[in-house]
Amino acid sequence: MQFPRGFRADVGNIGIKDEFDDVLILATDRPVSTSGLYTQSRFAGPSVVVSREHGNDGHAAAWVAVARNANVATGAEGLANANELATLTAGAIGADRTDVLVAATGVIGRLLPMDRVRDWFVALDRSGEGADVETAARAIMTTDTHPKFAEANVGEARVVGIAKGVGMIEPNMATMLTAVTTDAQVDSAELDALWRRVVATTFNAVSIDTDTSTSDTALLFASGEAGSADVAELEMAVHQVALELTRQIAADGEGAETLIEVRVDGARDDDQAKRVGKAIVNSPLVKTAVHGADPNWGRVAMAIGKCSDDVDIDPDHVVIRFGSDEVYPTLLDDTELAELSAYMAQDEVLIHVSLGIASGSFTVYGCDLTDGYVRTNADYTT
Repeated sequence: MQFPRGFRADVGNIGIKDEFDDVLILATDRPVSTSGLYTQSRFAGPSVVVSREHGNDGHAAAWVAVARNANVATGAEGLANANELATLTAGAIGADRTDVLVAATGVIGRLLPMDRVRDWFVALDRSGEGADVETAARAIMTTDTHPKFAEANVGEARVVGIAKGVGMIEPNMATMLTAVTTDAQVDSAELDALWRRVVATTFNAVSIDTDTSTSDTALLFASGEAGSADVAELEMAVHQVALELTRQIAADGEGAETLIEVRVDGARDDDQAKRVGKAIVNSPLVKTAVHGADPNWGRVAMAIGKCSDDVDIDPDHVVIRFGSDEVYPTLLDDTELAELSAYMAQDEVLIHVSLGIASGSFTVYGCDLTDGYVRTNADYTT
């Protein structure tokens, strides 16, 4: 798969881990309409600081991402390195450094190996064809088990996105790292509004472990090479790509074996539905029950009950389902629960909660909690 018209990717290895590509440049030949959303963490990395500044005019010509080193909590030198990364990228593609967005992801508290970064840029040869989408997605991986990418069509235009992220994930703005590209033509203000709506119901609806990354970055670029597209149709295509990436992220959570989709409806409003959904998908007891294929609906009821400020939630009006099977208030006997465990053992499990208040709804995505998550994160830096 190739990127849409107007985009080129270059990847390589700067030696953070010798066996993997760990740097990506995704570039256009001129500044194009761009929308960027970033982490709200108070420990936001220098790359986020630089990108916020460079992207505040709604245009960018490139995104450079370094994997397996977050360059976070690295002080003035870390900020200088992020700025230099933008300058090096600008020189490589013939752009202004203020039109380059930067990302870094991986271990916190380590400076970028700038001597190796500089050497890689000196040796960079862009005379041949650029990297394909899968190769680009692989270059931004950290503990991901596979590259994440998706595509959709809208008229003559295409939408293609890549993403990484499997841990330290409960976005409070966007996602771990993602770049979505389209060759549709759309002005920056309209693109920004579109992207914010899409992110709200996709990347902001995923949680692996309740932890917001210091480096979260979600970008949407529009080169305009395919001409104008119906904005409503374009938004549907962008949403399709973003939702597929969201599901891939949730399913590939560190150590995960099961994708959990929590659908909440009948809420006072969408915000309440999201709040209840997140309470369910983030519960370690719900996560472990799903991992064990245990249809223990009491844990779902417990998670709903934690939303104690939502005083309009009445247990007498709540319905809980696993898949299409109602488990509360219509109680299943032991035989029926045992049969339901076969559903819980599937690769994807739907928990559907109806609150019986009004018409608000929201769907969130997460994964089960396994010993693999503990092993991965207990040994992350050692």
